[in-house]
Amino acid sequence: MSVWLKRGLHALNAAIALAAVVLAVSAVTAGSAQGTATAEAAAGNGAALLGAAIAVAGSAIGAGIAVAYTGAAALAAMSERPELFGRAIVIVGLAEGIAIYGLVIGIILIGRA
Repeated sequence: MSVWLKRGLHALNAAIALAAVVLAVSAVTAGSAQGTATAEAAAGNGAALLGAAIAVAGSAIGAGIAVAYTGAAALAAMSERPELFGRAIVIVGLAEGIAIYGLVIGIILIGRA
């Protein structure tokens, strides 16, 4: 991969991360601007939404890293012994389960908001 492509991907990742932070801050401050809820309820709502965003984002990043390493190792193992396909898919699927756990926690937190 060329250096310019890597730099472009890093810039894109930084822009997406910045947009996520802006959206999280706007979600936290939007709850206090409604006027019908008290200040404590609005702060609790924003904290729950921020916690849900952190849970989903962290688990998705962790799952991506886990799938990258386990997928590469699974392909290397299958190139030598093709009969390991089933085991390799199970291990990659377990790594993907991390994202599902984060999504469940995010749904629970949004439900309490």
